[in-house]
Amino acid sequence: MGLGGLVTGGGVGLLSRKHGLTIDSLLAAQMVTADGEVLEVDDTHHAALFWAIRGGGGNFGVVTRFTLRLHPVGEFVGGILVQPATPAAVSRFLEQAAAAPREMTTILNVMPCPPLPMVPADVHGRLVMLAFVAWAGPIEEGTRVIDGLRAIAPPLADLVRPGPYLSMFPPEVADYHPVAAARTLFLDHVDEPLAARILERLEASDASMRAVQLRVLGGAISDAPADATAYAHRAAPMMANVAAFVDRPEQRDAREAWVDELTAELDQGVPGAYVNFLAREGAARVRAAYPDATWERLRQVKTSYDPTNLFHVNQNVPAASA
Repeated sequence: MGLGGLVTGGGVGLLSRKHGLTIDSLLAAQMVTADGEVLEVDDTHHAALFWAIRGGGGNFGVVTRFTLRLHPVGEFVGGILVQPATPAAVSRFLEQAAAAPREMTTILNVMPCPPLPMVPADVHGRLVMLAFVAWAGPIEEGTRVIDGLRAIAPPLADLVRPGPYLSMFPPEVADYHPVAAARTLFLDHVDEPLAARILERLEASDASMRAVQLRVLGGAISDAPADATAYAHRAAPMMANVAAFVDRPEQRDAREAWVDELTAELDQGVPGAYVNFLAREGAARVRAAYPDATWERLRQVKTSYDPTNLFHVNQNVPAASA
């Protein structure tokens, strides 16, 4: 996706509870519109367009430059924490992550343990909680908060330590491009019974890799009003992503069915979806990603800047006249 897709879809990352979404740090952008005009957009120049590109995706033009507010990250504690997955452990981890100061952002993956060299070989393939933990604040306080997560279940691997923020991002494996069936949705909570169902579903799947990723939101994400940007899900407490690897084309239908069934079990009626995590799921899912008022506002902006829908190879928002 790259920076362009990250920003225009919202931008949820490891500092989001501390500093908000990436779009919350977007100050201005340069864009080329459908008619070839080069525009400088911000809160006072083409303000409606600036609102739309903060969550509305690539529907309105080609962004050729972003001006972003930078945030210094001084003291930092972070890394990967691997623990056995039980219903109680999953529920407690998310409960503590939600109650933590906004300096802490977590991404919890409930999944079979991959063949990580730092994890005992007999754990490989067993269901674990593999969490990315990021604390952007005083080290002493962060260590105390993270110790609460460590106490939930005996760590199988603990790489969480003080260091630079960039240590959270190891080099990518160039030839590793897995294909997966995936769905995304927002949740209110995950209690023990729901965590138990997640674990049961994961155990029952024969996919080479399958996972439920759970991201506690809140913090600075919720500071902005829902209508401040086209990303309108400021009050959503949690995001879930369900995925299963598709190793061969003939597995696609079974993997999609498994993902759909588990997603339906997770669904608590929290509206919307994070557009950056939508797959090729059709127009109805794109429509469902935006509240009614946001959708109509996006369509009006589309009518003004791309009435013929030149920019349509995306999670498409049609013009109001379509």
